[in-house]
Amino acid sequence: MSHTPGVRQAQKEQTRRALLDAGLRLLDRQSLSSLGLREVTREVGVAPAAFYRHFPDMAALGVALVGEALGSLHAVVREVMAGGTDGPAPANSSDPTDLIDRAVALTVAYADEHRAHVRFIARERYGGVRPVREAIAAELDRFTTEVAAGLAAQPESAGWRPAELRVLAGLYVDHMVLTAAAVMEAPREDTAARASIAETARLRMRIVSLGRRHWPRERVGGAGGTSDG
Repeated sequence: MSHTPGVRQAQKEQTRRALLDAGLRLLDRQSLSSLGLREVTREVGVAPAAFYRHFPDMAALGVALVGEALGSLHAVVREVMAGGTDGPAPANSSDPTDLIDRAVALTVAYADEHRAHVRFIARERYGGVRPVREAIAAELDRFTTEVAAGLAAQPESAGWRPAELRVLAGLYVDHMVLTAAAVMEAPREDTAARASIAETARLRMRIVSLGRRHWPRERVGGAGGTSDG
């Protein structure tokens, strides 16, 4: 009897996990706003009432999936920051081209490993369920803060204002999400399409990096030498 609470908790966690997995499977072919609670519970094989012991509504299930989908992406962001890119890179980074290749490779690997989650985020980022949209925006905002902090520590950021670094960081985060979504849509066996996506991603990062090197001078020297204070 002393183990009964532990067994019940394990069963509860198992059911919650099953509901999340079922939701993610069903969301592979439809949006969250069109997914019904009974579809999820039928997929798991539990009564609809069991759903409410874990989530108050479908939006809450979606928010939980956001945490799973983007939570593991923090490790990728940290690895990119530690290994470097010509955008978010440490001061002692090596050749910029090699570092950009590394960042793109990490993003592609993440998309391959979390295809269902990436598809979910790509669809629901601008979808019809407000709490889920807000959860995705908040998580991406945290990524932007992480990247901006890393950028601020680099010599290349001399002359950059905090607000400008945050915009730059946002570009890198958006770039990562868009690249992951593009990879997810390309069949694994279509090597030509995947190579094209990776090359486009590298080109975009090089263009952004070029702008980064010139921005402070252009901002101060442009428009008649004015500054926005």
